[in-house]
Amino acid sequence: MRIFSGIRPTGSLHLGNYLGAIKQWIDLQETHECVFCIVDLHAITTPYDKKELQKNIFETLIVYLAAGINPEKSVIFVQSHIKEHPELAWLLGTITPLGELQRMTQFKEKSKTNKAYINAGLLSYPVLMAADILLYRAEAVPVGKDQGQHVELTRSIAKKFNQKFGQTFKEPESLIPKEGAKIMSLTDPKKKMSKSDDPKSCIFLFDSPEDIQRKIMSAQTDSGKDVIYNVTKKPGISNLFTIYSLLANKTTQDLEKEFKGKNYGEFKKSLAKIVIDYLEPFRRKQKELSLREVYLQEILKQSQSRALTIAQETMREVKEKMGLL
Repeated sequence: MRIFSGIRPTGSLHLGNYLGAIKQWIDLQETHECVFCIVDLHAITTPYDKKELQKNIFETLIVYLAAGINPEKSVIFVQSHIKEHPELAWLLGTITPLGELQRMTQFKEKSKTNKAYINAGLLSYPVLMAADILLYRAEAVPVGKDQGQHVELTRSIAKKFNQKFGQTFKEPESLIPKEGAKIMSLTDPKKKMSKSDDPKSCIFLFDSPEDIQRKIMSAQTDSGKDVIYNVTKKPGISNLFTIYSLLANKTTQDLEKEFKGKNYGEFKKSLAKIVIDYLEPFRRKQKELSLREVYLQEILKQSQSRALTIAQETMREVKEKMGLL
């Protein structure tokens, strides 16, 4: 089964990005054909610094590799390096109803956040995402909960194309993790962890041990003293439970037993050590890879060639079926 997924290169990636997406990728690449993209065309639909974009692309590639993506098993490339992505997006845009795009939750949220930057690209973002997925005939897409709506639209577009022009695309399924699909902010557990918020609200994958310790110890908890998992009544400590559970490979029930009779401070100290130890190999690998730019360029070059072969074959068939060849 072919898998497709990608992350926007918009600065340092955090624990929410890792647990919601990248952690799944590591296991999937062992049993499936995986295509992982750095989606820079998506990144320019919201305000960005053009001087930082290339740096962010390489930082995202380093995250992929440091987290365990193997370039010998998976295809890793930059979206804008393959022109078939926007080309297919334009063609799919001609069969995508405007109303479907206007209903997208992410468009509404981004429009509120960046009122001076509401552009056509932001509206058609889901069509480009559909093109990313369908260009590689992907059968499944590992995503967080916030992207599930986009995959559903991709399925709808694929179905409509097949009905109109003949069977071409498979309708991809969302692979949403049962746990960790949505890691919440450390400072406001009612909001998703986001790098655009206060830096204290998220743990970045390459944060120093001191920063991790400080952020976790100051994380918002809840009234009462009991260290228990209850998302409704105790969203703050429950968010920390989720992080602890996923990194330590323990159930929340096991953690409740382990910390019965203990206080929030003791729980946080233990969690900080778990996070610091878990991310230590990431920090070590990041330092090593940041000095090997030629190696990173070679990975992108080789993967681009592999991705381009699939993309060009898909575009030939699409154009023929649409009467463009």
